[in-house]
Amino acid sequence: MTDEVSTLKDKHHATWAAGDYDLIARLIEDVAAACVERAEVEPGLEVLDVATGTGNAALLAAQRGARVVGLDLTPELFEVARRRAQEMRVEVDWVAGDAEALPYEDGRFDRVLSTCGVQFAPRHDVVARELTRVCRRGGRIVLCNWTADGKIGELFRLMGRFLPKPPAFVSPPPLWGDEAHVRGLFEPLGAEVAFERRSAEIPFDSPVAYIEHFEAYYGPTIKAKEALEPQGRWAPLRDEWLEMVKRFYRPQEGVVVQDYWLITASKPG
Repeated sequence: MTDEVSTLKDKHHATWAAGDYDLIARLIEDVAAACVERAEVEPGLEVLDVATGTGNAALLAAQRGARVVGLDLTPELFEVARRRAQEMRVEVDWVAGDAEALPYEDGRFDRVLSTCGVQFAPRHDVVARELTRVCRRGGRIVLCNWTADGKIGELFRLMGRFLPKPPAFVSPPPLWGDEAHVRGLFEPLGAEVAFERRSAEIPFDSPVAYIEHFEAYYGPTIKAKEALEPQGRWAPLRDEWLEMVKRFYRPQEGVVVQDYWLITASKPG
């Protein structure tokens, strides 16, 4: 790993350790449930949940009787994950690790999952190779990625206009929500890829309440605010963000709609 890549990994680690990610993850438990359901996790399967966070998908897979590893670049999140596992009376092997360098042999797992996680790793081609490498022949990779044109995709493009440009080797996270891009990652590796567009409905009393929650608890926006507020540039970003959230807010139901792709990449047997 070059010094430039290593420095970026350290930055990503600090970003996801900021705030209280569990208060974000709990908002998208239905997304994790969709991921595990699509993977058809069953007793005895070997399952790897990459960028597990506080364990949404890993815990559900363990409840189904699978042997589960939850891997994340930010092991600080495992304190909550372990507590949740104890409450649910399941066992998960929590491992500090990098989606771009999975510490497992080829074909180790029957199922490889990630719920709104691997799309934030910087080198998409490296991640796709690693996910495919550790999945056995006849196995299945299932990813839930925020769509490029949805609420989260727009947020990251907005922040990208205000923040310094990342290194040249970094691919933007919203690309993981672009069907053509994802096909271009997995199909050359021999995987058969299928897509289904779904929506997560995130309950909040108002767009302002949504923004305040993410300002307080979501690592990427916390770090963006820390960088931009001293320059007087956070307020204009926040104003644009609020107008964006209003477009995705359904006042009758009191929800912010965040679209995602449910992606299945199957390895031939």
